[in-house]
Amino acid sequence: MNTTDQPRSQPGQNRLDYRSAGVDIDAGDALVEQIKPLAKATNRLGVMGGIGGFGALFDLKAAGFQDPVLVSTTDGVGTKLKIAIETGLHDYVGVDLVAMCVNDLIVQGAEPLFFLDYFATGKLSVGQARQVIAGIASGCHEAGCALVGGETAEMPGMYAEGDYDLAGFAVGAAERGALLPRDVAPGDAILGLGSAGVHSNGFSLVRRVVQASGLAWDAACPFEAGQSLGSALMTPTRIYVPAVLALHRAGLLKAAAHITGGGLPGNLPRVLPHGTRAALTAAWPVPPVFAWLARAGGIDAGEMLRVFNCGIGMALVVADADAATEVLAQHGENVSRIGTIEAADGAAAVQIQMPDGWLS
Repeated sequence: MNTTDQPRSQPGQNRLDYRSAGVDIDAGDALVEQIKPLAKATNRLGVMGGIGGFGALFDLKAAGFQDPVLVSTTDGVGTKLKIAIETGLHDYVGVDLVAMCVNDLIVQGAEPLFFLDYFATGKLSVGQARQVIAGIASGCHEAGCALVGGETAEMPGMYAEGDYDLAGFAVGAAERGALLPRDVAPGDAILGLGSAGVHSNGFSLVRRVVQASGLAWDAACPFEAGQSLGSALMTPTRIYVPAVLALHRAGLLKAAAHITGGGLPGNLPRVLPHGTRAALTAAWPVPPVFAWLARAGGIDAGEMLRVFNCGIGMALVVADADAATEVLAQHGENVSRIGTIEAADGAAAVQIQMPDGWLS
């Protein structure tokens, strides 16, 4: 008598296993072994244990905090992933993933502590996944946070061949009395930190512009000599953590806004108090990709500012612009004085003067 719950195979019946269903456990295990040294290289004070457990532990006291408040963020890379997949340029989207999360932590005054990623695909390519996760580890190292774990999901039938998706999760901490924003007032200066290009927002529109231009991803880039169009657009999002954290620790930072989807008009008001407005003049250096997008897509200046960062990846509110600029420059930032906080009626807002030809 058969005493197990397993049905007996009939003669000639096909035997099924997980691999034949499209999931390769051995490939997943091989990937984990390859990324363990990448993750280990990001270890910092507070990390307990390593990759491979069911959860990650972090000791806030060992990290030096006395009365911490935890701050958490999650984000993705958006349709920039389509360009990575279509060009095979997977090295930098991991940096983008980290940047989108940790830049959101630092604007609240939090030091990034640790990061986890979610990588999902239809059929796991260990080489492709390792490239992406190597970028994640690089971004974590730059931001000073530890890559403590993640999830690799192989889901046949959910994604087209070669496609994958990414999500990131970051946790930081700030001492209770050091959270941002604080004490923003009329007369404060607004500084802008230069972006590296489009970063990770607006790529649905970018892809439409490229399609309309008739250029292939491997065509010579019309705005960056010596690069292909695809590689230029894959330039990763800048990580502003070291410079902004140094400014905050120096007691010079009142508020900060990460300029992502929505641009300056959509993000700067989020950190300003009621009864104020940011009066900006668009006279900062603009990476040439934005002039090309505006020209090739017939996009007006107002829409460009609403969709893209247009050259400012982080906006900072400070009382002492000279002292703040000095600290930021010491950390390699390109700093522009882009405006002033003014008193105004009603909800916080942004007013931008756009000189003729500023985007050309």
